[in-house]
Amino acid sequence: MIEDQIKKLALELPTPPPPGGIYHPVVITGNLLFVSGQAPRRADGTLVTGIVGKDLDIEAGKQAARQTGLTMLATIKDQIGSLDRIKRLIKTLGMVNCEQGFSNQPQVINGFSELWVELLGEENGKGARSAVGMVLPGNIAVEIEAIFELYD
Repeated sequence: MIEDQIKKLALELPTPPPPGGIYHPVVITGNLLFVSGQAPRRADGTLVTGIVGKDLDIEAGKQAARQTGLTMLATIKDQIGSLDRIKRLIKTLGMVNCEQGFSNQPQVINGFSELWVELLGEENGKGARSAVGMVLPGNIAVEIEAIFELYD
């Protein structure tokens, strides 16, 4: 289960962030969990900022995407209790803060995707995915939203 994997991998979850607008951090309908866009929040509460391909290289962007996954875990845990309720990742929308002409968004978002494969395995940790480039609020390096299936 995810909680055991987090301990095994010695992952540190940041404090879940407060909502930055008028929305719910997560919404559950049926057995689907929709997670609002998450930012790369470090354990100390600071955000990973910068334009990937200019201020940050691809590897730093990938690490920011992984950190966003940890932020997402913290948010989900705060909102629904046990992370062991998550059965599988269904869909990821990864947004990379980059300039026009940058074309390595998929490699950056791999940082998030690799984390979920580590937590849920190859079958359940890998879902459908989009990776796009855009200007992001607060100059955060990445923003990621996701949809999960929950156990009944």
